[in-house]
Amino acid sequence: MVTTDEVKAFSKAIRIEALKMVHASNSSHLGGAFSMADILAVLYGGVMNVNPKNPRWPDRDRFLLSKGHACSALYAALALRGFFDMSQLTSFAQNGSFFTSHANHHIPGVELSTGSLGHALSFGCGLALAAKRRGQAWRIFALLSDGELDEGSNWEALLFAPHHHLNNMVVIVDHNKIQSLGHVNEVLDLGPLSEKFKSFGWYVTVTDGHDHAALSAAITKKTDDKPHIIIAETVKGKGVDFMEEKLLWHYRTPDAEQFRNALEQLEHS
Repeated sequence: MVTTDEVKAFSKAIRIEALKMVHASNSSHLGGAFSMADILAVLYGGVMNVNPKNPRWPDRDRFLLSKGHACSALYAALALRGFFDMSQLTSFAQNGSFFTSHANHHIPGVELSTGSLGHALSFGCGLALAAKRRGQAWRIFALLSDGELDEGSNWEALLFAPHHHLNNMVVIVDHNKIQSLGHVNEVLDLGPLSEKFKSFGWYVTVTDGHDHAALSAAITKKTDDKPHIIIAETVKGKGVDFMEEKLLWHYRTPDAEQFRNALEQLEHS
């Protein structure tokens, strides 16, 4: 899966499956799932070296979803890539299912259970350091939300990675500018993110988080001995007009009419 049309179709399918899962289970977090769907489509559409038939293959690239509450999109991406049967998505957020509404490492392809924010970056630093010391070539990709940067543990890891020259690590910030309680700049302003990351010693790229070609170019860029952080400018609820940039859709579940409307918009996108 490497052509532009294929990645576009993949991102569209991710959004549709996430919508179906959230609606059927009466759960939430569609806004954050839709904002990162294009990032997942690029990563799993050809950038990452993975084997869906052997999810624990030792030489695979590792992906860590730090914003685990938006896992409906990750589960959809993994199912569409063949990590498990699509029919298993119907158990999303059901009692007794491994397909919990926050990322669950018991699911093939999910490396780390996440939900409590601020954990994946530190975990990824450990993986990256271990890989370098063992001379292994696999890479670590971590996807964080912007609001999640309020967690202090992230900043310790942001210091750690450049100090150890972890150039096998790519961090992507889903910069949709809305978190659960309000706009990020109102809850706790992050200020000039690019300058902050650069001052910590990271190679920094700012790009359109819905432009597949730009994302692919950014993610695959060589950065000498520095870890790479990509600020992906995204839109919360991307793809459905009444969800886009609306705080309401951090938690809200679509009713029957909203579901039909959203599905029609996505299918015709």
